[in-house]
Amino acid sequence: MSGLVVCALVLAAASVFGVWHRKNGGRLKVRGRDAGKRLSPADLGAELGRRATLVQFSSAFCQPCRATRRTLTDVAGMIDGVTHVEIDAEERLTLVRELGILKTPTVLVLDSTGHIVTRAAGQPRKADVINALGRAV
Repeated sequence: MSGLVVCALVLAAASVFGVWHRKNGGRLKVRGRDAGKRLSPADLGAELGRRATLVQFSSAFCQPCRATRRTLTDVAGMIDGVTHVEIDAEERLTLVRELGILKTPTVLVLDSTGHIVTRAAGQPRKADVINALGRAV
């Protein structure tokens, strides 16, 4: 009987975690440790956008990274002066560690000077990216 109780508790805990993770994954938010951080064109390996830059950290076998790439490319194409830069996390481990990137895809929204405005770990929704760009521009 105790094995059944333990199994039920584990399933309940996993369900609560799954609901929480699904709700919070991909949400763009400001983190305290990002305050004041600035990325230069040398850090990115590309020029900053005139109004804002969407930076995506990806890995080769990441399925959500492909969908995120499409979303960010669409948004960058819709809004004048916004650039999308994709960085392979495996090739830029120093930058990944410096920024505390723990998961791919991770998206950073930078203002025109390269300061981090917000970030999302996971696949963000198009509406959330557009909203975050409103804060960056």
